[in-house]
Amino acid sequence: MLDMVMNSVTLFFQGRLFKDIGAVIKMAMIGIALTAIILIGLVLAGLPLWLSAVIAGLIGGGVQPYLFKDLKYA
Repeated sequence: MLDMVMNSVTLFFQGRLFKDIGAVIKMAMIGIALTAIILIGLVLAGLPLWLSAVIAGLIGGGVQPYLFKDLKYA
């Protein structure tokens, strides 16, 4: 399992893991922006920072599979 992770990390940093790295970056930025907006909105709504971070992280993490469903690997 660790060997598979190390192989994927190596391919990622060599730029050979994904066919379109631009799409990967675009989808990651959408996920980051969505999570940040939710976090800021919850804090401004009066929730404590720790609770806002947990909720935003769960929602942002839940959106990642949807965002990355069409990515093609090289």
